[in-house]
Amino acid sequence: MVLNKKHLDRNTSHLAGEYFVAAELYKRGFSVALTIGNAKAIDLFAEKRTKSANIQVKAIRVKKNAGWPIWKSNVQAGILYVFVCLNEEGEAPTYFIAKGGEFRSLIREYRTRGILNYGSLNSDKYRNRWDKIEAHVRKSRRCSV
Repeated sequence: MVLNKKHLDRNTSHLAGEYFVAAELYKRGFSVALTIGNAKAIDLFAEKRTKSANIQVKAIRVKKNAGWPIWKSNVQAGILYVFVCLNEEGEAPTYFIAKGGEFRSLIREYRTRGILNYGSLNSDKYRNRWDKIEAHVRKSRRCSV
């Protein structure tokens, strides 16, 4: 099967975003499991002190006139979302963290797609808010083994 460049870029951007988020969570003391496959609702499971969070990662390459593709109907309340802008080479990624209910109203839907614009998340309410994941995990139930 031959993939076109646009399809390849989208897949590699998403994978890079997942790995960057996993690395950030590891730095903060979480154990992280990545899920495998396309069209999955959960990309990462993050666990700390036997409590966990389900995380969906959305990644784009650059911020100029950019946005993350997402439909309002796909946003789930119990999942945490990490929106990643990979930025230019040599520049660290930018992270925006939100609960499902926090950003649903910011999504603009068109006939063929839904988009969450970079500018609508670019504030202290979302930027580098890793504390939202910590708080979510503290409130979650213990993982059963």
